[in-house]
Amino acid sequence: MALVAHPPSPSHHRQSPLITIRTTYQRLNSSISQTTSLPQTNTSTKYHLPLLQQLTSLCQSKQSLPQALTLLQQQNPHHETLDSLQRKEAIGLLLQACGRYQDIETGREVHRMVASSTLFHKDVVITTRLITMYSMCGPPLDSRLVFDGLEKKNLFQWNAMVSGYSRNKLYEEALRAFIELVLQTEFKPDNFTFPSVIKACGGILDVGLGQGVHGMTAKLGVLGDVFVCNALIAFYGKCGLVDEAVKVFDYMPEKNLVSWNSMICVFAENGFAQEGLGLFSEMIKCEKSFVPDVASLVTILPICAGEGNLEMGMVFHGLAVKLGLNEELMVKNALLDMYSKCGCLSHAKGLFDKDNNKNVVSWNTMIGGFATQGDTRGTFYLLRKMQVEGREKTNEVTILNVLPVCLERSELLCLKELHAYSIRHGFHYDQLVANAFIAAYAKCGSLCSSQLMFNGMETKTVSSWNALIGGYAQNGAPRKALEFYLQMINSGIKPDRFSLGSLLLACSHMKSLRFGKEIHGYLIRIGLETDPFIVISLLSLYIRCGKSASARVLFEEMENKSLVSWNALIAGYSQNGLPDEALVLFRQMLSDGIQHDEISINSVFGACSQLSALRLGKEAHCYALKAHLAEDIFVGCSIIDMYAKSGCIEQARRVFEKLRDKDVALWNAIIVGYGLHGYGKEALELFEKMLAFGMKPDGFTFVGILMACCHSGLVEEGLKYFNDMQNFHGITPKLEHYACIVDMLGRAGRLDESLRLINEMPDEPDAGIWSSLLSSCKTFNALDIGTKVAEKLFELEPNKAENYVLLSNLFAASGKWDDVRRVRQKMKEVGLQKDAGRSWIELGGKVYSFMAGNTSFTGSKQMQNMWRRLEEKIRKIGYKPNTDSALHELAEDEKIEVLRGHSEKQAICVGLLRTSKGETLRINKNLRICVDCHNAAKLISKVVEREIVIRDNKRFHHFRNGFCSCGDYW
Repeated sequence: MALVAHPPSPSHHRQSPLITIRTTYQRLNSSISQTTSLPQTNTSTKYHLPLLQQLTSLCQSKQSLPQALTLLQQQNPHHETLDSLQRKEAIGLLLQACGRYQDIETGREVHRMVASSTLFHKDVVITTRLITMYSMCGPPLDSRLVFDGLEKKNLFQWNAMVSGYSRNKLYEEALRAFIELVLQTEFKPDNFTFPSVIKACGGILDVGLGQGVHGMTAKLGVLGDVFVCNALIAFYGKCGLVDEAVKVFDYMPEKNLVSWNSMICVFAENGFAQEGLGLFSEMIKCEKSFVPDVASLVTILPICAGEGNLEMGMVFHGLAVKLGLNEELMVKNALLDMYSKCGCLSHAKGLFDKDNNKNVVSWNTMIGGFATQGDTRGTFYLLRKMQVEGREKTNEVTILNVLPVCLERSELLCLKELHAYSIRHGFHYDQLVANAFIAAYAKCGSLCSSQLMFNGMETKTVSSWNALIGGYAQNGAPRKALEFYLQMINSGIKPDRFSLGSLLLACSHMKSLRFGKEIHGYLIRIGLETDPFIVISLLSLYIRCGKSASARVLFEEMENKSLVSWNALIAGYSQNGLPDEALVLFRQMLSDGIQHDEISINSVFGACSQLSALRLGKEAHCYALKAHLAEDIFVGCSIIDMYAKSGCIEQARRVFEKLRDKDVALWNAIIVGYGLHGYGKEALELFEKMLAFGMKPDGFTFVGILMACCHSGLVEEGLKYFNDMQNFHGITPKLEHYACIVDMLGRAGRLDESLRLINEMPDEPDAGIWSSLLSSCKTFNALDIGTKVAEKLFELEPNKAENYVLLSNLFAASGKWDDVRRVRQKMKEVGLQKDAGRSWIELGGKVYSFMAGNTSFTGSKQMQNMWRRLEEKIRKIGYKPNTDSALHELAEDEKIEVLRGHSEKQAICVGLLRTSKGETLRINKNLRICVDCHNAAKLISKVVEREIVIRDNKRFHHFRNGFCSCGDYW
C-alpha cells in the first residue's frame, strides 16, 4: 500500500479504478476458490456433556432463550447437573445470547439467578458479561447499577462500561467514565478501552480531544493495535480530517479487512469517490488479497450511487454475485439504492420484486427511488403495497421519502391522506416529519394547512420555523415569510443560515433591495456572508432586483465559485436583458474548467433567443448534442424557444418532432413559437394533437393558444378556448390570460368589449393590460377611450417613457399636435426620454446595429445607394410612402425622409449588401414595426426574391414574394 500523506486529487489516478478492478477480478476469483471455510465454533470443546451442548444449541435462537434459562435453573436429580465451572460457562453463554438478541427480560432473570448465588454474584467474568448484556439491550442504566454495585472493579469491567456508553451513543458519559478510569484508578487504558473512547470523540466531533487520546495511545504503546488504528481512521474521517486518517492507515503495522473498509468509507463520506474506488482495487491486489465482505460492498456501492456511475456499480453487483453476498440483505439494499440513484429504476424494481426477504429499509429505498424520479403514482402505489404485502411496518423514514413527490396542488389530497396516516401511527410527533409536512403543504399551495401544522407543534425548533418561512417565501407569500421571521426572532429563536436564506428569497420575490441590503449587512456582521448557500441567495437577490453589477462584484469576491454560482450569474445576466454578458461569462466558465450542466446551457439558449443570434444558437445546439444534453426536457424546450425566437420556426418544429419523450412543457414551447410567428391555425392544430395524445394542458399552454389567436385575428376561436380553459380544463385564468384576450379584442377593434372585460376581471389589471389597450386605441383612433386608459396607466407607471410615447402617438394619429407637445413637455419635466427605434442583424457571426435616422454607419453611402435602388424598384410595383407612420409635425417630403431613415430599412439594405443571393435576412427591432416599413418589406421581398424575417417587440413577420405571414394583421 503506498498511499501518500495527503489524499490524491481527483486528477491524479494511478490507474482507472474500473480497469484495475476488472484486471484483478480473475485473481480475486482464484483467491476465493482457494479460501477454506472457517471452522465451526465448538462452544463445548472443554466439556462434552450433553446438557451443556443442549444449552449451547438453545442459545443460537432468540425464541429458545427462555427454554435455555429453564434448563439451567433445573435442579431435578433425574436430570444431569453441572458443576460450578460448567454452570459459570453456561451463564456466560446465556448472557451473551441475551445481549446479542436484545432479550432483556431473559437477561434480567439470569441476573436474578446470579444475584441469589453466593458463588457467582461477585464473579468477575459473570459481572462483566452482565454489564455488557444490559448495554447491548439499550441505554446502560442497568449496566451502571451493576457496575456501581461492585465492591472491586477491574479494567475489564471499566472497559465494558465505557463500551456500553459508546455503543448507545452516550458519548459524553463514555468520556466521563474514561476520565474517571484514568484519574481515580490505578488501571492503564488498553487496546480494548481506546476504540470506544475514540468512537466517543468522533460522536461529539471533538477533534482536539480525539487527538489527545491519539497521543495517549502512542505513549501507552497501543498505537500499533489494529483495533485502535481502525477506530482512529473512523474518527478522523468523521471529523473530515482525511489527511490524518490516511497517515494512520499508511503507518499501520498490520491491516485487517476492517482497516481497508474504514479507509474506503472515509474517502466515500468526504467526497473522495475516485480515491475510494482506487483503494478498493488496491485492497484486492495487496499481498493478503483481502476478500471483500458485506461491509466492503455496503461501503463501495454508495460511492457508485453518489457518482451516478452505473457501469462501476454493475461491476460490484457482479462481484457480489461471485462472492455469494448478493443475497445478504444489506448488500441487496445497497444495490437497490445504487440502481435507483443511477437512474436505473427498472433494474432496482427487478431486484426488489424478486426479493422475498425485504425489510423496512428495502421498502424505503425503493419508495425513495420512485420519489427521486418524481413518479408520484409509483411512489404512492409502493407505499400502499407495503401496507398490504410488506411484513415490515412503515416508519418515519418512509414518510420522509414519500413527501418529496407532493409538489403540486393536484397532489394535495394524497398529502392529506399521508398526513392522516402519520397521525394514526404517531409519526407526526417526529420533528423531521412535522417539518416536512409544513414544507409539503406549502408546495402544494395550501399555506393555511402549513400554518395549522406548525401551530399544532408543541416544540418549535429553528428547523420548524425554517420550514414555515421557507414555504411562504417559495410559494408566493413573501410578506408572510417576513412576518413569521419577525415572530421567530421575537420568540427568542436565533436564525440560522437557512432562515436567512429564506428571508433573502422573500426579499428577492418582493424585489425589496433596501431590506435585502440590510440583511446583507447583518450577514457580514455575524460572519455568514461567505457561506456558499448564503452567497447564492445574495446573488439571486441582486439579480432579481436588477442589480447585475452588484451581483458580479459579489461573485468575483467568492473564493470557491461553485457551478451553482456560475449558473446564477449567467441566468441573471440573461434575465436582466444582458445576453452578451451572459455569453461572455459562459465562455469564461468553460475556460476556467468548470463543468457545465443543463442549467448553464439553458441560460446560453436564453441569451441567444434574446439576441436572435441564430448562428450562435446553432453552435450552442451542436455543443448540447455533443454533451448529451439535448435529450433533456428543459434543454429541449430552450432549443425550440431559441429557434422560434431566431425566426426559424421550421427548425424548431424539427427539433420538437425528434424528441422522444414529449411532456407538456415541450408542447407549450412549440405552440408559443407558432403563436409568436402568427401561425394561429398551426398552433391550434398542435394543441388538438396534444390533447389527442392524452396530454393535460396547463396555464402556459393556454397563454400560447390565446397569443396565437391574438396574433392571427382568430377572435372567436380565442374566446372559445378561453371559455374551454375554465369550463372543461378547470384552469382559473390569470392576468396573463386576460392580457391576451384584452389584446386580441383590442387588435380586432372591439375596444368596448375589451374595456368591459378589464372591468369584470377578478384581479386588478396590471400596467401591461392597460398599455395593450392604449396601443389598440391608437390603431383605431379611439381618442376618448384612449385618454381614460392613459390615466389608469399613469397611475400604475408614472415614470415609464413608453406610456407617454403611446399617448403622444394617439394624439399625433388624431392630429392633436398641441396635446402631443404637452405630453412631450411632460416627459422632459419628468426626465424621461423616448427609446429610439433600433434594429440589428447578425451577419457572419457579428451583430450590426442601426438607429433610426442615424447615418454614422461606416457603409452608409452604400446603404443609401442600396435604398434608392430598392425604392425605385418597389415604387414601380405599387409602393407609396405611408406618411401617417411619421408621427411628427412635418411637411410631407420631410416625413418621407424620416421614413427612409427607419432602422429596419437600414438593416435590410446592409443585409442585402453583405449576404449571398437567395439567403434569408433575419432582422430584429426593439419597437413595433410601422405600416410603411411593413409595406416596403413586403415589396422588397418580391423584387429581391428573398425571404425577409423581421421580429418586432410583439411578433415575427415573414415576408415572402410580396406577402407577410401576419396577413397585414399585427
